[in-house]
Parts: sequence; structure tokens; C-alpha cells
Amino acid sequence: MRWPVIILLLLVVVLQYPLWLGKGGWLRVWDVDRQVQAQREENFRLEQRNASLEAEVRDLKSGNEAIEELARFELGMTKPGETFVQVPQKH
Repeated sequence: MRWPVIILLLLVVVLQYPLWLGKGGWLRVWDVDRQVQAQREENFRLEQRNASLEAEVRDLKSGNEAIEELARFELGMTKPGETFVQVPQKH
């Protein structure tokens, strides 16, 4: 009576191994699902950055105000007759 139970338990373990630890098992599925979620978050972040850059390009193409703002704040350029003053910020 004892041997059939041991054999059945061994059979269950052998049949369950591929389900949990095999190439297409649950552990692999959970790992791939985690990777897919991380990639979705990265894609969302990049889509937001692309939308921001697209809006900036549209502004630069549409008029001179955006170009003037970039020249002033990023390059420190001034109009003729203006004086540039920079005030250091305390940390």
C-alpha cells in the first residue's frame, strides 16, 4: 500500500516540474510580466518626453518669441542696449 502512494507522489512532482520551473512555467511567466510592466513604464516616460519636445519644436517653428526666450535663458544673449545681470542663488 505504501509503494503506490510514493509512486503517485513522484508522478505528481514530475508532472508539476515543467509547470513551475520549465521553459514556459509560471516563474518564467511572472518574470516576463514584470519585464513587460517595466518596459511599459519606460515607454510612457519616453512618450511624455517626446510630446514635450514636439511642443517645443512647434513653438520654435511658429514664431520668434520661443527662439528669443531660448537665446536669453540658455545662451545668455541680450538685445542691443540691454545689460545682462545674473544673481547667484543661495543653496
